[in-house]
Amino acid sequence: MNILLIEDDPRIADFLQRGLRAEGLQVQRASTGPEGLTLVLDTVRQNKPDMASTVVVLDLMLPGMNGLEICQTLRSQGVTIPVLMLTALSTLEERVAGLRMGADDYLCKPFEFEELLARLEALARRGQALQNVRPKHLHVADLILDLESMRATRAAEALNLTARELALLELLMSAPGRLFSRERILSSVWGLNEDPLTNVVDVYIRRLRSKIDDGRPVPLIQTMRGLGYRLEAPPEAQA
Repeated sequence: MNILLIEDDPRIADFLQRGLRAEGLQVQRASTGPEGLTLVLDTVRQNKPDMASTVVVLDLMLPGMNGLEICQTLRSQGVTIPVLMLTALSTLEERVAGLRMGADDYLCKPFEFEELLARLEALARRGQALQNVRPKHLHVADLILDLESMRATRAAEALNLTARELALLELLMSAPGRLFSRERILSSVWGLNEDPLTNVVDVYIRRLRSKIDDGRPVPLIQTMRGLGYRLEAPPEAQA
């Protein structure tokens, strides 16, 4: 689960960040309203693979832009990430206002950390259910990845890929033309605990390229030296 934490009280923010990370969750943090809005919108634009399990934890009272304004702005721009709003104000009017502005749940301070976790897990499940409209196939030129059977073909020829190669291919095909850094690939496919100095990404890119591109007239995997990798079809192959 990926948590976007928008909280201006450093004591509360530090406590939540430590606790959530101790539970194995990823946490990104902002301390003002404008910073928080930018954090959420940037996350949406990046369209990360973990978007379906992303939840915003949003304080109501923030400098620069309050939680209600942030929530209303997100919903007006079509952002559907679940929002859990935190507030020291527990009046019915405040809770109703937050829900009407698009918040998915409300938690009043002070709260028990276990309750926060339970609410986040429920919101993440709801977000994943809404994301179940994901396509059944990914297409780039004549390369097809069936996301249900996790089988790949190129020009109708089956590709014999390992589980890790399939995960790498799914990441690259999820955003054709997008440049993925080695660090981003390592984090997404191997996890945050992998040694950042390892060359495993380069090794698997070579393996994947040998199975997808070798002997083909149109190569799809491109190396941007010093920057990373992307998968896309040249314009002439984009029919």
